[in-house]
Amino acid sequence: MGILDGKVAAITGAGRGIGRGLAKAMAAHGAAVVANDLGVSVAGEMENSSSPAEAVVAEIRKSGGKASSNHEDISTMAGGKSLVDQAIKEFGQLDIVVNTAGILRDRMIFSMSEEEWDAVIRVHLKGHFCTIHYASIHMRERKAGRIINFSSNAALGAPGQPNYAAAKAAILGLTYSCAVALQKYNVTTNAILPGAATRMTDTVPAARMPGAQMIRSEEAEGTPMDPAHVAPLVVFLASDEAAGINGQAFGASGYRITHYVPIQAYKQLANTGPWDVDRLFKVFKATFGRDLKAPTMF
Repeated sequence: MGILDGKVAAITGAGRGIGRGLAKAMAAHGAAVVANDLGVSVAGEMENSSSPAEAVVAEIRKSGGKASSNHEDISTMAGGKSLVDQAIKEFGQLDIVVNTAGILRDRMIFSMSEEEWDAVIRVHLKGHFCTIHYASIHMRERKAGRIINFSSNAALGAPGQPNYAAAKAAILGLTYSCAVALQKYNVTTNAILPGAATRMTDTVPAARMPGAQMIRSEEAEGTPMDPAHVAPLVVFLASDEAAGINGQAFGASGYRITHYVPIQAYKQLANTGPWDVDRLFKVFKATFGRDLKAPTMF
């Protein structure tokens, strides 16, 4: 018996990198998989007529698993609906949605164009919305489901990636909102902050990630940065054993799993009445102003 026997999973960005590892792992544990991948470059540009989703589906079927490919643009409502509808039509239901699809258009904030901003926000953030919207309708009716979103520690302050950082931070907010809204329907929503060598990390200059272990994606297999290491945590969160885990964010990098907590109040200043500028100037540096540090990815 597989951990995910009888489950149906729809996975975006499933053709390469982390998504590919997830698709293979979920299928190996018994899930029928709909692997979505548009087959674009890291920048979101069309590369060829065939999608890498077809390759991962062929691998899964060769190993005896159940899978089909989907080539729609999940950053559109039509694309999100097509993925959900395909899972239900081909396999009878949809139990798990995993959102890994994404692109990069890196630029410093003072150099970024509107198009570069919009493209990344659209694929990452709207792409999550488009799949979750239609999946949640189905899951709410069945009163069961698992939604697993992909954020990033870039949300903690990635220089040169203001669009990507903003999208990944927003995905955490979306995760928490969905977790609260859908919990009464037995639908959980959690987020992963992965660390692995992929096509995306290949584009990041080493100087931008001081102290990080930089390994090219083609050399990652068998190393701590192998994208396959992200899969076990996702399989667990997709399983029945994770029924009580909701609205959480976990890091999965190498051989480590990290639990992140949401933004919390750290210090508070209480005045006896309305604050005035003179009073605030007097007390700020001695209270909030001590030991302040900018956000950092490390």
